[in-house]
Amino acid sequence: MSDPEGSLTAPIAFVAVRRLMLADFRSYPRLDLALEAARMVALTGENGAGKTNVLEALSLLTPGRGLRRADLADCARIGGAGGFAISVEIEDQKGTVQLGTGLDPQDAPATRRFRIDRAPVSSVRAFADHVRVVWLTPAMDGLFTGAPGDRRRFVDRLVLAVDAEHGARVNALERALRNRNRLLEDRAPDASWLDAAEREVAEIGVAVTAARRETLDRLCALIALTRDEASPFPWADLSIRGELDSIVAGQPALAAEDAYRRLLRESRQRDAAAGRTLVGPQASDLVVRHGPKGMEAALSSTGEQKALLVGLVLAHARLVRSMSGIAPLVLLDEIAAHFDPRRRAALFASLAELGGQVWMTGADPQAFADIAGQAAMLHVSPGRIVRA
Repeated sequence: MSDPEGSLTAPIAFVAVRRLMLADFRSYPRLDLALEAARMVALTGENGAGKTNVLEALSLLTPGRGLRRADLADCARIGGAGGFAISVEIEDQKGTVQLGTGLDPQDAPATRRFRIDRAPVSSVRAFADHVRVVWLTPAMDGLFTGAPGDRRRFVDRLVLAVDAEHGARVNALERALRNRNRLLEDRAPDASWLDAAEREVAEIGVAVTAARRETLDRLCALIALTRDEASPFPWADLSIRGELDSIVAGQPALAAEDAYRRLLRESRQRDAAAGRTLVGPQASDLVVRHGPKGMEAALSSTGEQKALLVGLVLAHARLVRSMSGIAPLVLLDEIAAHFDPRRRAALFASLAELGGQVWMTGADPQAFADIAGQAAMLHVSPGRIVRA
């Protein structure tokens, strides 16, 4: 594995949103927001005003369903034509590029479309050449104590930020698992069809597992090199636990595929009784430990878990910068309200060191008083954003 910090000394592209335009997106009939050169953007306003909707629009510049994981049809404004449009002008050292995505209400069925400089492209993955995005939302606060599925999705989001192809692999795995599960519903399934289905599951499952492991290994290596024992955002010790993860860790990919395929064949009766495939990437779980205390994150206090999660997201942003050469947009929803002044100041300092543009939301403008002179301070009211 290459040095995870190696490229941090190499030139990093500073990417910033200079203009954001929305049409019929969530609470915005129409928005045209121009920004001066600002490394930090603070959106304040009452709850329900539409602050998070702005972050969600930016999060849709990446593969997946954005920071809310909503069905795209739900992003269309209630009372609108049924579609929506997001257009962003991104500036870096090379100049300005326009990225656009949305749902065309004329399409049946509704199809998400993508454009770069108004020219159609086939997939959102093309945007990764111009922008990377990481985020933290209040919905993630229960990550360490919640369901394993939430942690798997979190890991896949970590991978997606550095490997835009990972989403396609995960989707292909879900289709392959559904296919195998349907075959197992038959009391006397065709053995040749099952063999073919399990070959596909094994190939894709090992690829998904390997991508997760590689990203977590890189992230752990970066954390080990950069951790600060005195930081108010403690470092995390990460691992992923599962039967297939152990198989992939111990042998080359082809051998791991063979071993997983044998395991699937031996588990047919058990999986048929359960109604699902019990072994594979869909059964893995992320294990997070509070590094300085050496204890599982789930056993930490609520405040410690929040600080640990912030530290993990900051480390991930550094990894994205290191691996892609692009300082990511960092989206932080309701981030500052629950921190004391010392931790809030440390957060702002850490964000400044990332070198990318940071978008933050909060109800109370005073939470951002320390950065008022260096951030674009914007006030959000329903359907409208103005300078604070």
